[in-house]
Amino acid sequence: MSDINKLNPQPSSTNPDTSGGKPEIRPVFPRWLNYLLPMVVIALVGSALYVPAVVTLAFSPIATDSGYAPDQPVPYSHALHVGQLGMDCRYCHTTVEHAGFAAVPPTQTCMNCHTNVKPESNKLQAVQESWKSGKPVEWVKIHDLPDYSYFNHSAHVNKGVGCTSCHGQVDQMEVVYQAQPLNMAWCLDCHRQPEKNLRPVEQVTNMNWKATDDQRVKDKGIKDPHEAQLFLGNLLKQQYQIKGEEFMTSCSTCHR
Repeated sequence: MSDINKLNPQPSSTNPDTSGGKPEIRPVFPRWLNYLLPMVVIALVGSALYVPAVVTLAFSPIATDSGYAPDQPVPYSHALHVGQLGMDCRYCHTTVEHAGFAAVPPTQTCMNCHTNVKPESNKLQAVQESWKSGKPVEWVKIHDLPDYSYFNHSAHVNKGVGCTSCHGQVDQMEVVYQAQPLNMAWCLDCHRQPEKNLRPVEQVTNMNWKATDDQRVKDKGIKDPHEAQLFLGNLLKQQYQIKGEEFMTSCSTCHR
């Protein structure tokens, strides 16, 4: 019997031969693969949370939507100060003609008037506290462009783009809000046809200016507001040497 077993060996029960007589080769995987499945699960769950959050933020009023009107520490009424009292934008926003941003007025600017005008008003409590402590009032920024967009405030103002073109009728706002979407498409519409928004530089802060008020328009006898704006805008486009559409719509103009 032993001789027969030697001639006809039986396969081992613990290591069955399934490869036609050749020993079975089992693959050996690196140990780090044990963590692959948990990592994939975490990535999928994270994406499911991250993507909706980013999309929600990107399309929220804080980012793009017109109508965004956050609560401010002081209930400042532009309708009163600008609309009724006739204050010029540049009295508070002193850098609009000379810098890339429009400065928020310091407490000193407010106190120039309110040292004597209603100094005990409860609405001015944050201003009074700022004046005593030396800490600035924490105003909430409304018109906030993404950091990857280059915007120079003075370049627009000094080329005849009025405040109302971007900010709306601020002189009628009890609470300032974002009047325009300020997205890329909106900016490009103006860059393609700047004549639709140009006005004489000396009129940029005039909230009630109309193209039909310009003497050059009157001399032409143009009565229609839209026609008047295009006529005057094209004249100013040449006068202010506004660059052509190729430059105005180039990626590098706004993304540097």
